[in-house]
Amino acid sequence: MKKLFILCLLAPFLSFAQTKNTGHAIQITLKPYHDTTIYLGTNYGNNKVLADSCRLNQNSEGVFKSNTKLTPGIYFIVSPKMSILFDLLVDDKQQFKVIADTLDLKNVTVIGSKDNELFQSYSKNVNDLFVQLNTIEQNFKTAKTAKDSTTYREAYIAKDKEIKQKRKAFIDANPTALMSFLLNTMEIPETPSIPIVKGKADSLYPFRYVKEHYWDNIVFNDNRLLRTPFFEKKLDDYFKNFVARDPDSIINEVQYMLTVAKTGKEIYPFLLFKFTNKYISPEFMGQDKVFVHLYQNFFAKGDTILLNDASKKSIRERAYSLMANQLGLPAPILVLNDLEEKRFSLYNMKAPYTFIAFWDPTCSHCKVEIPKLDSMYKANWINRDIKVIAVNINNKEKAAWKTFVKEHKMDKWINAYQPDEDLYKEIQEGRPATIRQLYDVFKTPTFYLLDKDKKIVAKNLTIEQFNDFLESTIKK
Repeated sequence: MKKLFILCLLAPFLSFAQTKNTGHAIQITLKPYHDTTIYLGTNYGNNKVLADSCRLNQNSEGVFKSNTKLTPGIYFIVSPKMSILFDLLVDDKQQFKVIADTLDLKNVTVIGSKDNELFQSYSKNVNDLFVQLNTIEQNFKTAKTAKDSTTYREAYIAKDKEIKQKRKAFIDANPTALMSFLLNTMEIPETPSIPIVKGKADSLYPFRYVKEHYWDNIVFNDNRLLRTPFFEKKLDDYFKNFVARDPDSIINEVQYMLTVAKTGKEIYPFLLFKFTNKYISPEFMGQDKVFVHLYQNFFAKGDTILLNDASKKSIRERAYSLMANQLGLPAPILVLNDLEEKRFSLYNMKAPYTFIAFWDPTCSHCKVEIPKLDSMYKANWINRDIKVIAVNINNKEKAAWKTFVKEHKMDKWINAYQPDEDLYKEIQEGRPATIRQLYDVFKTPTFYLLDKDKKIVAKNLTIEQFNDFLESTIKK
């Protein structure tokens, strides 16, 4: 029995699946449990959630019942101790009976559900094949000779082919069955061999083929996708292996998926929030552009029905803080005072590259990173005429700032700050954003690298990564 590792009620989502039909009524006899509560669970992407509960009487009988229809897909029975006992399918016809005994879970009986009959029949046909396939795989891993390896490899290929043939035969015989939908959802296209085109090998063809056919037979507005344990993993693998990391490529994919999913009342918010959570703080530089796109094209157009006021405010403010500092955009205007209270403007500086560091002299991390930046600057950047502007963002600690600069001899670059009167003037004039928002300075230190035209070419990297970026760019 599998432990149910994530528990939450699915009630907020069940309303998305309501129809004019009579809801669901799944009778169950589950021995030896009696006078206790059991649960009906399902998948919500990669998570497992509870969809319903029922009380078993003295005869181990109960009914999962509601006026609301369940979203069709894979469900499972959960014990009173929150362990998954066995799987079953819930299709559009949601009045059927389940008879089971925890001492013999291999022989669960489902009465009145054609899809469950097909599910059990298919499972019995292929389970033994998967056991055989696993045995062959283990033998291959422990093979001691090249001959044995070849034998097991060929056996594995043959057994895998047999399983795929069984799967195809089932789908062909039952094209509208829920089990066929599930098999299509989990299917990954088989990689073709490299073709020869006009005498040359087209090595990219296998990649293109798999990507083009990856979502065959899948429509993104189908709420049933969330009731499988493999859709979200397949989605993650697709973005990892078949979508380039540049934000424009990602935007093309998420825009298409969300546009198609728009009519799926359950899967649309799932995908929207999944992509939002992934790209609001992305793994790779520049991918926050995807989040800005999501905000401008979905959230700003009213797709906030599931958000409370605090979440709406948080997403809006985060988007506004990223709009002005995307890669490739001109850096926002900076007019600052240096240590000697002389005014200077970022756009009056001439340099092949300009590095901007926003920091706070009381920040413990800054006290490590800023001297490291100074060392990198003196060792590698100063001779290449790369300019550095270090901006103190904590005007309450001007004395500590000046002391730190002096003690660490950071006098080879420009140390600057924005006077309070300048900030107050910006606010009084009703300017849309301050320096902190324009440069997304909500953690310290925050770094930017600009080219000769003051366009942003890199941000939010480590000092070492910025140096590697400069080295590779200069070599090019």
